[in-house]
Amino acid sequence: MSACVPTRATDSDSAERTRPPQSPPPVRHRRFRIAGADVSASIAVFLIALPLSLGIALATGAPLQAGLVAAAVGGLVAGRLGGSPLQVSGPAAGLTVVTADLIQRYGWRTTCVITVLAGLAQLGLGCLRVARGALAVSPAIVHGMLAGIGVTIAVAQLHIVLGGTPQSSVPDNLRALPTQLADLDPAAVSVSILTLAPLLLWPRLPGRIGRLLRLAPAALVAITLSTAIAALAGLVLPKVDLPSWSSHALAGFPEGPVLGLAVAVLTTTLVCSVQSLLGAVAVDKLAAARPGPVHVGRSDLDRELLGQGAANIVSGSLGGLPVAGVAVRSTANVHAGAVSRNSTMLHGVLVVVAALLMVPILELIPLASLAALVMAVGIQMVSLHHIRTVTRHREVLVYAVTTLGVVSLGVLEGVALGIAMAVGVALHRLTRTRITHDEEKGVHYVHVRGQLTFLAVPRLSRALHLVPQGARVVVALDGSFMDHAAYETLQDWRSTHTARGGTVEITGRRNGIRIAEPAVLTGDSAGGADAPTPPDAGCRCRPWTAWRNHQCERPRPATPPAVPPGTPDDEGEAQPSRAARHRVTDAGHDAEPNADTPITSDSGTDIDTSTSTDTGTGTGTGTGTGITFGPASGPHSGSASGPHSAGDELVRGISAFQRNTAPLVRGELARLAREGQRPTQLFLTCADSRLVTSMITSSGPGDLFVVRNVGNLVPAPGEESGDSGDDSVAAAIEYAVEVLGVRSITVCGHSGCGAMQALLDSEPEGGPTPLRRWLRHGLPSLERVADAGRPRARLAGRVPADAVEELCLTNVIQQLEHLRAHESVARALSARALELHGLYFHVGEAQAYLLTEADGRQVFDRVRAMDLAT
Repeated sequence: MSACVPTRATDSDSAERTRPPQSPPPVRHRRFRIAGADVSASIAVFLIALPLSLGIALATGAPLQAGLVAAAVGGLVAGRLGGSPLQVSGPAAGLTVVTADLIQRYGWRTTCVITVLAGLAQLGLGCLRVARGALAVSPAIVHGMLAGIGVTIAVAQLHIVLGGTPQSSVPDNLRALPTQLADLDPAAVSVSILTLAPLLLWPRLPGRIGRLLRLAPAALVAITLSTAIAALAGLVLPKVDLPSWSSHALAGFPEGPVLGLAVAVLTTTLVCSVQSLLGAVAVDKLAAARPGPVHVGRSDLDRELLGQGAANIVSGSLGGLPVAGVAVRSTANVHAGAVSRNSTMLHGVLVVVAALLMVPILELIPLASLAALVMAVGIQMVSLHHIRTVTRHREVLVYAVTTLGVVSLGVLEGVALGIAMAVGVALHRLTRTRITHDEEKGVHYVHVRGQLTFLAVPRLSRALHLVPQGARVVVALDGSFMDHAAYETLQDWRSTHTARGGTVEITGRRNGIRIAEPAVLTGDSAGGADAPTPPDAGCRCRPWTAWRNHQCERPRPATPPAVPPGTPDDEGEAQPSRAARHRVTDAGHDAEPNADTPITSDSGTDIDTSTSTDTGTGTGTGTGTGITFGPASGPHSGSASGPHSAGDELVRGISAFQRNTAPLVRGELARLAREGQRPTQLFLTCADSRLVTSMITSSGPGDLFVVRNVGNLVPAPGEESGDSGDDSVAAAIEYAVEVLGVRSITVCGHSGCGAMQALLDSEPEGGPTPLRRWLRHGLPSLERVADAGRPRARLAGRVPADAVEELCLTNVIQQLEHLRAHESVARALSARALELHGLYFHVGEAQAYLLTEADGRQVFDRVRAMDLAT
């Protein structure tokens, strides 16, 4: 018998289960399931969409059923076919002005045809995959357009709130407002106030009861309350009128000039598409920021454009309003916990049910209540947050022109004016360059503010030629762009000036713009044996190193000394130099070979290029490429044969801070100097130069109270005053907990810790050196590793790479136990005023691992984005 024959061939029903080799696999019918979160989210969105859809239809002058049709189609069609699973589509306030203008010009049936044609245009754009291009529109233009639409809506609906009838344009409405104020309808005003008050106060209800009540949407509460009071009081007001669906007006043959219809289609397509695409991007951000493990895929913008086009075709054909993504409903959908597109589709089903079965209830709603609701939405479209943002980015002029254009002329005209203004502002910024020349204490300063293009070359040349020969010059470039003409001008002048005995320092440049230094002679320069070689030849720039950040780093010598440190071993991995090995043993650092190993010059003097971490932040990096400094006056000047001594590097770093970073942080540091430090975290970590605490925690001045020592050790109480005689760690802990009142303490270990390597190699038990006496505090960690009865420290998904990593992990756990034994920490823990955290940072992976509990065991798990959100 062949080995391929199944052993259960004798089953009685095997013949029935056997199928021909070419037959397709059996189809498994999957049951359609809707998550409970989608059901609750759809109800929340429905309760918001129902009154808003009626209000937007009222504001446009369309039949009120048209708002319900658009809401249902947006939920069912756009929800099913669109590329943004959690975005809710329907009649949008941003389309109110456009639709109202179309209805007034062409009538309702032609407006429906325009909606269908706009949907076809969206389908074409989606097939061309140009959705991403729509995001190239300046946010100032989009926000200005929405603000203009919001002002138009609010002014128009104010007339209905006051008991009147709105005019066709904002200027007409403003001119008619005094007359309307003189002829108020008390009933309409009362109902409007009853609607606006809950809209304003409902989200601000305090306490636990307030949180429960806020589960009901404010819009639904406002409409329900005003309708109930109007009915109980017997107020005579115009109310919602929903004729029979059999008489609902559908799309008809378009009537009007072809050019006007084409402009109308273009305007509707533009507003629908931009609003929907920007809404999809915003929904992605909201969904990504939600806590919890539920992951929703990012939006497919081209598919979203196709879905919106299909929805507009169906909505226009059925006599509905234009459809677009709606920010208010989409935000509610995300916050309600929706996990798929089922919530959007189910909300559309609920709208259909309401339109068919709830007509008697809907016809009780006063029109003044709907107008007040839509007026509030229009006011909210003028966002103060957006105004502050565009002001900060110096685009408030674009925002204002777009807003005024939309209010005065119309949406398409206003957007066109905004685009023209944005182009003008961009050209102005590109061509406007200020160049000044000053002299102070014998140093000449040439300051260039703005982009340095060929248009500014004449002014740059005039400023540079004001500098006398042989003078020291500082050229400060504040722009982010320099074209070839400006580069050549600056480079030629620099070469000439330095050749005549002057010095040039160029500051403020961005990454990628580097002015080459003048050529120098190498080898026997007197005999002219070698050709001129620029000292920057073969240089490399490495990020995230404070002194080398975008600085010229020369490669190591091609011909190393007789015993070259850094020579690759048989495995191809560079070995640390003798100085580096000494540093591993006696300083507790750099047990892992890396690029920060000291470079040994031909004279045997070590040039340490490792990163200084005491500055704590990488702010201001990315500038100062190729900066030339004069000779350092420090004690180490000229002590090394390399291009810069250690003193030079320190001066360079301080100078870069004072020039680039200090102006940015001076205000914050001044505030901290006035108010004092109020950190919320005590961060205890190793003194290893590769651990930049502010970088791995994204913190700034005043955030962390940092204690660093060799091995991130916390001496147990009573051991500090022993032979080691060091109370500094205990004093820092007491000061942080008792005086500063920190709320958490983190012990952070790291990979390749030299202190842990020293513990494994020599197991120090006291000795004459301070380092050996200090390392005694790490012996409990070593004993914990050796104790077979204790659970082993481990990383999530893998075991420790070697004994050093296991000891590094165990040491974090052990030092947390020492922390708990300190009296001040114990008191704070018992009062639930303090938390303790363990952290392990893998240097080579640039990955942080947080100590967690898993199955009763302590595991270091990766820190992910969802951990930060919880």
